[in-house]
Amino acid sequence: MKLLNFIRISAVICILFVSTLLLFDRWVSARTSDRIYHDISTVPKHSVGLVLGTSKYIAKTLNPYYEYRITAALDLFKQGKIDYFLLSGDNAHRSYNEPWTMKRDLLKAGVPDDKIVLDYAGFRTLDSIVRAKEVFETDNFTIITQQFHCERALFIADSYNIKATCLAVHEPNGTAQLKIRIREVLARVKALSDLFILNVQPKFLGPKEPIIKPAPSTVISDDTAPSSAINSQKQFDNLAVTKSNTSK
Repeated sequence: MKLLNFIRISAVICILFVSTLLLFDRWVSARTSDRIYHDISTVPKHSVGLVLGTSKYIAKTLNPYYEYRITAALDLFKQGKIDYFLLSGDNAHRSYNEPWTMKRDLLKAGVPDDKIVLDYAGFRTLDSIVRAKEVFETDNFTIITQQFHCERALFIADSYNIKATCLAVHEPNGTAQLKIRIREVLARVKALSDLFILNVQPKFLGPKEPIIKPAPSTVISDDTAPSSAINSQKQFDNLAVTKSNTSK
């Protein structure tokens, strides 16, 4: 009898736990659905496109998640939806460098080098999103990744008052997708904990590196000042001299 009660209680706890996970998962999706786009033609124009990194190869096989992100990022650039790429990912060691791998493929596709900025400290989605604002000084950008990742990335952006949108690129079907989707549910729970309980911050921030450089201020000298301004100054000087002579 005690064993039966234990099994019943365990089953109820498991059901409540799974239900809570699914509730969190649906909440994140609902909070971000209005800023996710699937058609490039409908994506609003932003200066910066943030490509979230992933490994290019899985067991020497080209990772379709990587391939779809790079292809979509290129299409956005070609259609004038973004002007700069911010490539954010892990740089664990010399032989594994997500940002540089993405840059190399974009350069091969004809993207100018001065349109590409690398973020080597994008160890997690939270790091990539927050560093885009705090280090690269952009808080209005387009994220490029898969649908499930878009939702979590935008949820994090909301928590930091970042006005981002996301292009949800194609993702493969099959057992791999199911495994990633299950892992994503757990990742969302962790994100909620990081944001609202632990107040986790990016591992590295560092100095500011604005992607879009501010326009240099124009200093007007006597040689370059408009003639009207010079004439006005001369009239003011002559008036001052006249008043001075009169007072004498």
